[in-house]
Amino acid sequence: MSHYILAICFDFGDTLVDEGSEVKDDTLTTLSGDLIPGADRVVRELKRRGYPLALVADGKANSYHNVLTQHGLYGLFDAFAVSEQLGVEKPHPRMFVHALEQLGIAREDYGRTVMVGNYLSRDVKGANEVGLVSVWLDWAPRRPKVPADPSEVPQYTIKTPLDLLPLIEALEREREAK
Repeated sequence: MSHYILAICFDFGDTLVDEGSEVKDDTLTTLSGDLIPGADRVVRELKRRGYPLALVADGKANSYHNVLTQHGLYGLFDAFAVSEQLGVEKPHPRMFVHALEQLGIAREDYGRTVMVGNYLSRDVKGANEVGLVSVWLDWAPRRPKVPADPSEVPQYTIKTPLDLLPLIEALEREREAK
């Protein structure tokens, strides 16, 4: 089955894992953490439906490996763009472009890729500036809830990870109707 949406990118903290549950070592590498309710189901279901998945996240590379492996999700991701390895943090375009290049998505198709994140000034702003479909996960209380300027306004807002599934279905139906 061919999808209009070519891939789905996820942030990590407070998008897949509950930052409040993270256990870190003295280098600030996350050793373990609890997933946000429904995050594992969303990742597994999107993968089952044939969507390529990418992680676009700031922080230490081993953090993502540790937690995603802990929950049996690491192998479901097709691409990784991690700030520690790239030398920049979101909203820098390199973070997003690196993941898209790994996925083989051409620049003219960036608008057919979804970025899901909790941080307006990093995830949403970066996605908007690169031309991705920006989805803000308004779940955790740890980040600002009001965009600082128009570049931080998400195209879509969801309250839980599971809300992403009907949104993706709606985006696919919307495209079919055109």
